[in-house]
Amino acid sequence: MGVTMAAKSYLDLKSEVWDTGKCSGCGACVAVCPADALSFEEGEMVLSPRSNGYCKQVTDGVTCGACFSVCPRISDQPDETLGVYLELLSARAAFDVPHKQSGGAVTAILVNALDEGLIDAVVTITEDRWTLKPTSVIITKTDVLIQQAGSRYSWWVPLLAALKFAAVEHKYKRIAVVGVPCAVQAVARMRVSDNDLLIPYGKAIRLVIGLFCTETFDYAALIQGKLKTHYNLEPHQIKKLNVKGKLEVLKHDGSTTIVPLAELETCIRKGCYFCTDLTAIFSDISAGAIGSPLGSTTLIVRTLTGKGFVDSAVQHRNLEVSTGVDTAAIEKLALAKIKKNSALKK
Repeated sequence: MGVTMAAKSYLDLKSEVWDTGKCSGCGACVAVCPADALSFEEGEMVLSPRSNGYCKQVTDGVTCGACFSVCPRISDQPDETLGVYLELLSARAAFDVPHKQSGGAVTAILVNALDEGLIDAVVTITEDRWTLKPTSVIITKTDVLIQQAGSRYSWWVPLLAALKFAAVEHKYKRIAVVGVPCAVQAVARMRVSDNDLLIPYGKAIRLVIGLFCTETFDYAALIQGKLKTHYNLEPHQIKKLNVKGKLEVLKHDGSTTIVPLAELETCIRKGCYFCTDLTAIFSDISAGAIGSPLGSTTLIVRTLTGKGFVDSAVQHRNLEVSTGVDTAAIEKLALAKIKKNSALKK
């Protein structure tokens, strides 16, 4: 993973990533642009950011390269399944998490971290419970975190766009980021970069939790298009979405609608086909439902930092953990993603 590419500007990012359909939509370039020149438009299948035309490097000749340096699509994708780790755990929150996706373990770790002063902010995604529309946000209170719990990996939002508000405007120094693999890769680049514009971001990020992800869906195409048009599902009827080799739509009335992933190809962001990382191997802790019993979350604890946060949550009785994760199930899905997307890139 490279650390600094100051000679490259947004024009290079546009030609190499945006114009080739590789953009993951992670929002990292939007967050780190010192001129606030990059943004994502609203609408269906917005595949890459847009620029207002001003760039410190291109316009003024001032060395920058921040946007190019953080992009997760400028280097080769990993071909690992589980990646390097210290522990594999099956976990669940020791308290009630009303909207948890699986075991509520990620929420438990973050609630404990806020309560114990280990972090001061969480950059993550929340949703409007009525429309299910996702938004990148900063959360600093545990009650809000618990109320907003639940993975939003099923559809796309430029998650890291909120990082600028957390690190630069609010000047939080102990930030936890929760995101899918592409966002995790971008944050990993920030953490190791020696670009002066990126160092403040790297220093401010204390914990990175990566969510297992096969692909992300465009909100408008999935919710307002496929599910509403073809399955007569209104957003407010949907309680939770799960992606486990198929899309499981759990409704508030207790019924479930199964949608084959083959039907959702038109809803998948084009940039997802360039990703071969299921388990977010560059995170401190990876989390997902695969490999653990129903009602539990699989945690892949990768770093000593990640282990410290998990251990603290266990010690303060916010998190319950056990061993016995089905690694074969995770590896099977991870290999399937690598095989599928590696073939599609050729």
